[in-house]
Amino acid sequence: MAPEDLAQFDGYRGLMACPPDFDSFWDERMAEADAVELDYELVPDERRTIASCSCADLWFVGMGGARLHARVLLPVQKLPAVVLQFHGYPGATRSWFEQASFVGMGCAVVALDCPGQGGQSQDVGGFLGSTVAGHLAAGLEGPADGLYYVRLHQDIRILCNIVRACGLFDLSRVFVNGASQGGGLGIACCALNADLVRRAAILYPFLSDFGAVMELGADLVAYEGLRYHARWLDPTGEHQQEWLGKLAYVDTKNFAHLVRCEVLFGTGLADTVCPPQTQCAVYNELRCPKTRILYPGRGHEEIQEFDDLLIDFFCACDEEGGAR
Repeated sequence: MAPEDLAQFDGYRGLMACPPDFDSFWDERMAEADAVELDYELVPDERRTIASCSCADLWFVGMGGARLHARVLLPVQKLPAVVLQFHGYPGATRSWFEQASFVGMGCAVVALDCPGQGGQSQDVGGFLGSTVAGHLAAGLEGPADGLYYVRLHQDIRILCNIVRACGLFDLSRVFVNGASQGGGLGIACCALNADLVRRAAILYPFLSDFGAVMELGADLVAYEGLRYHARWLDPTGEHQQEWLGKLAYVDTKNFAHLVRCEVLFGTGLADTVCPPQTQCAVYNELRCPKTRILYPGRGHEEIQEFDDLLIDFFCACDEEGGAR
């Protein structure tokens, strides 16, 4: 896709409307997460000796009593800015080495392992129906509040509550960074914790505009759960609108209107995993200060030029002053 071709999606907001009770649905889910008593432990990793920071494993109790894990890097200075880092699908938190790049910017890092994917966070399960295709389909045979990604957003809320309560970070400089699944989780984190997050860097977000994903035939790779669910559990397609309606409650584009922080948004125009059309649905719904960078010829891949933009984007908050 050429940059000029993207103009056809100006004003595009996805094939399916946001559920009318979307905001109240998530108010209830966040209240459920807030009712979970904070139970966490920061365990130093004695194997890692880095002069500029300390490395630690954060263990905490999430929804359903799951034991969840995040990596934490703490710069030597007191009350640093902090980057909440979310990884792609399926996967886990990247290496200490890679996360340490933020430490050079004076930022701490809290990087969550999504439950049951590739890291150390526990997935307590309890989903009805097939989960062989992955977490996107997990819970689709039950009510929307039982979806895997609903529970994950609640776990992220608990993690944000720990960030608020632990006294380790400058809460006027909390940032979000994520690509693909991490971009989708990042948008939702900003939306559901709007009082906490100051800025967000989002690259080709996943979990968006599921109806368009099906129509475009892009239900492969990360979205393959949609295809498997349709083939195995709804072969005639008579229930497609029903399960797409449930997925609307975790659709990244539907969270976007709740985001209040400034967003730096990157799109590779040759992305076939998360098609640019589905990313436009997210970007167009953002009602906050926002900047989009387009990368012709780049697909669903590491875009180093976008990574470099994070230096100025996050560090600019120091120049603007801490409080909002």
